[in-house]
Amino acid sequence: MPSSSYSTHIFCVLVCIFATFIFSDAYPFKQSSHRHSRLASHNYRDAFAKSILYFEGQRSGKLPANQRMTWRKDSGLSDGADAHVDLEGGYYDAGDNVKFGFPMAFTTTMLSWSVLEFGGLMKSELQNAKQAVRWATDYLLKATVHPDTIYVQVGNAAEDHACWERPEDMDTPRNVYKIDKNNPGTEVAAETAAALAAASMVFKKSDPAYSRTLLNRAIRVHSSNLSSNLAVFQFADKYRGSYSNSLKTIVSPYYSDFSGYQDELLWGASWLHRATRNTIYLNYIQRNGQVLGASEEDFTFGWDNKHVGARILLSKSFLVQRMQSLHEYKGHADSYICSLIPGAPFSTAQYTPGGLLFKMSDSNMQYVTSTSFLLLTYAKYLKTSRETVSCGGTIVTPRTLRKIAKKQVDYILGSNPLKMSYMVGYGPRYPQRIHHRGSSLPSIANHPQKIQCGAGFDMMHSQSPNPNVLVGAIVGGPDFHDGFPDQRSDYEQSEPATYMNAPLVGALAYLAHSFGQL
Repeated sequence: MPSSSYSTHIFCVLVCIFATFIFSDAYPFKQSSHRHSRLASHNYRDAFAKSILYFEGQRSGKLPANQRMTWRKDSGLSDGADAHVDLEGGYYDAGDNVKFGFPMAFTTTMLSWSVLEFGGLMKSELQNAKQAVRWATDYLLKATVHPDTIYVQVGNAAEDHACWERPEDMDTPRNVYKIDKNNPGTEVAAETAAALAAASMVFKKSDPAYSRTLLNRAIRVHSSNLSSNLAVFQFADKYRGSYSNSLKTIVSPYYSDFSGYQDELLWGASWLHRATRNTIYLNYIQRNGQVLGASEEDFTFGWDNKHVGARILLSKSFLVQRMQSLHEYKGHADSYICSLIPGAPFSTAQYTPGGLLFKMSDSNMQYVTSTSFLLLTYAKYLKTSRETVSCGGTIVTPRTLRKIAKKQVDYILGSNPLKMSYMVGYGPRYPQRIHHRGSSLPSIANHPQKIQCGAGFDMMHSQSPNPNVLVGAIVGGPDFHDGFPDQRSDYEQSEPATYMNAPLVGALAYLAHSFGQL
C-alpha cells in the first residue's frame, strides 16, 4: 500500500475509533473515573434492575396498573381499620405477611441512600428506584399522620406465622400496634425520621412539594400547635424508651432492638443534618455523639444497629464538606474499615473459605450487602477528598475498598464454591425453594380459589420449586462453610428481606456503571 494511502487509512480508523468511544455507552462522564477496561465478572446491569424489581413483589395494598411482578395482586386493602387509620400500602418485610415498621423504615433509608450516592449512574432504572422509595414513604406518611404517635406494625406475627397463605388470601387478624408518649419507641421513631429525611432529598428536584412534605414530617407535624405536637425526631428524643419494652411479645423475637436506641438517635440526627443543614442537628450530634455511642467498636450494620452507618455518613461532612467539627468521625469510620481488611492490624471480620463476609448464621447476607454499600460509599468520599485509611501502618486506598466490595457482590451473584447465585432469578443457578409465602404458593391467576390458612403448609414442606419467581430477591445465604441446602423451611438461609436488597441497589448501580454496563 502506498504511504499516502496508508496514512489516510490509519487516520480514518482512528477517527472511527474515537467516534465510537465518544458516542457509545462506555464514554466516561464526570462521575465514572473508576471504569474498568477488563471484562466484568457478571451482568451487573441485569442484577441491578432485578434488585429493584424485587420490591414490587413485596408490595402491600392496591397495586398500580404498571405493576411488573404480575403474579402479585392486591392485598391488605383494609389495613389500619382496626385503629380507624388508613395504613394501606408499604412493604411486607420478608417471607410473611406482616408489616413491621422498624425494618421498613431502615429499608427506606437505605434505598434512599442508594439513590443519593449512586442515582446519577442509574439511568433508566432511576425512576424505578425512586418509585420503590415512594411506595415506602407514602406508607410512612400514613403511619405518622397522628401527632405524637407512630403506627409501627400491622398484623400479629405469631398468628401470621401460624398460617402459610398468600397475602391476597390473608384472613389472620390485622391488628395495629403503635408507639406514643406513654408507650415510647425511640428506635422506631428515630429510624422513621431518618427515612423521611433521606427520602426528602431523593425527591428534592423531581417533586419539591412531596420532598417538603417528607422533610416537614420528619422535623415537625402538620399542626400549628408545635409546642405539644412534636416532630418525629423530637418525639423520639424526648420520650425515650425501647419499643421492645413497650410492645414486648408483639415485636419480640422478630424485630427486637438488641443494640439499644442510642444508635438510631445518632443516625436520625445525622440524616436530618444532611437534609436540612440546620445547625440544631449539628449541635445535637456534637453534644450527644459520644453518649450515643459514636466511638463504640460495634462493627455490625443492619436494621438493628446503625452506629457504623452514622459514622460513614458523618464522615462525608468532614471529608467532602470540610466540616472540621466532625473530624473525629473520619477516625471512627476508619476503625470500621480496618476491622474488615483481611490480614491488616485490628482486623476482626470473619470470612468463609469461599471469601464471604460472615457475621451470623441468620440472614447473613444483610451484613454482606450493607457492608458492600458502605465500602463503595466511603471509597467515594475518600477519593473525592484524596484521602486514605491507615490501619496500623497499612495504607488502605479507595481502590482496595472497591475491590473488597466487588468480591462480596460477585460472591452473591455466583462467584462462590457452589456456583450459586443468591439473587433469585439471576444467573443459571439460584435458590428454588425460598422461604416466602407468596412465591411458594400458586398465584391467583393460576389458582383463583382461596388457599386456607393451614393448607399452604403442604407446599411449604414440599421439595417442589416455588411456582412464582421472586425476581431479584436476596436470600439469607450460605453458612460459614459456604453450604446452602435450599430448603424452604430454613428461614435463616432461604428467606429474603427488603433490608438485604436496599443497600445492594446502590452497590450494583456503581458496579454496572463502573464496567460500562450503564
